[in-house]
Amino acid sequence: MSAHMLYYNVTKGVNPLADKRDYYEVLGVPKTASEDEIKKAYRALAKKYHPDLNPNDATAESKFKEVGEAYEVLSDSSKKERYDQFGHAGVDPSYGGGGYAGGGGGFGGFGGFGGDVSDIFESLFGGSFGGGRSANPNAPRRGQDITKNINISFMDACKGCKADVKIERMEGCDDCGGSGAANGSTPQTCPECNGTGQVKVTQRTPFGAISSAKTCTRCSGKGKIISSPCMKCHGAGRVRITKSITIDVPAGINDSQTMQVRGQGDAGVNSGPAGDLNVTVSVRPDPIFERQGYDIYCDIPITYMQATLGDEITVPTIDGNVKYEIAEATQNGTTFRLRGKGVKKLNRSDRGDQYVKVYVEVPSNLTKKQKDALKDFEASLNEKNYQKRQTFFNKIKDAFQEK
Repeated sequence: MSAHMLYYNVTKGVNPLADKRDYYEVLGVPKTASEDEIKKAYRALAKKYHPDLNPNDATAESKFKEVGEAYEVLSDSSKKERYDQFGHAGVDPSYGGGGYAGGGGGFGGFGGFGGDVSDIFESLFGGSFGGGRSANPNAPRRGQDITKNINISFMDACKGCKADVKIERMEGCDDCGGSGAANGSTPQTCPECNGTGQVKVTQRTPFGAISSAKTCTRCSGKGKIISSPCMKCHGAGRVRITKSITIDVPAGINDSQTMQVRGQGDAGVNSGPAGDLNVTVSVRPDPIFERQGYDIYCDIPITYMQATLGDEITVPTIDGNVKYEIAEATQNGTTFRLRGKGVKKLNRSDRGDQYVKVYVEVPSNLTKKQKDALKDFEASLNEKNYQKRQTFFNKIKDAFQEK
């Protein structure tokens, strides 16, 4: 009997997780998807539904949270393994936090599930089996990470820049110093749970009397009671603020890459460390340049005469214009390389290259005099002046002769 079957047979209740969509379906990837495929799908959907891009759109906000929840599980190998085996119940914190461990051994003759039996009963009855381990409600906890998107120009991505990012985050309350209590008062240890945040209860079950730990209702699991809460934070010890911070965008960053700014996320709880700010960059396209990795590509038109006789042409680069000497008889579509004229590589001193493709612009709107001059010029040429044309027709002649 599986842990899922055991849960529903014992409680005879309705599955509270039935309405949750499959995480693979949420991200639009198969169960065989690789880590990179999962990350790519998440980035695309997170960008699509991000609140900054969909202001006042409750549906987009809900999907953004759903996508984030799915990625949090599927990007973590241990959580993904539990989810693949047990579904949502294997990773939902309301059902033990760690899911069910698979295995062969059993409890009381029940095969099909093993691992820590207390985890299973914690999932079944909503508490810690036997009054065992429980998290200290007053222990330091790290703050949540914050995710933001910014748009920068092509040149700023190539050269680096400073960007102002407007964020909303939780910060420690200045009025109470993070205690949650009004000035002149201090939080008191909860007399009901003695500061543990949990109380021991005994329940009768098909397995007999089971002792478990439940969240203390008097202090709501906090382990302390604030009789005079701070007026500013209402006893939470933290307040939500909006602020703008300036971040350094490194030279060489590419579209859809994410930068992590340490300690700029939500403030921690109980003096825990702050979370991080994760900034995903969207790079606006450039009308002249295209980028592939750290290399730059651009097309440049040249005249018929320049292609025929050769010439010094001006080539734009991300550092400004440079001169380049093209050879005689340069053919349409010829590509040449400018070494070290590409993008600076992240966290390195070397750079990519720039590739310049020339195309011969055929003159238009010719006068009669120009057309006559062109005809005279053409008449002065012979097959030796058109090597590719001569080779092409020789191949055709040879092909027909073979038949």
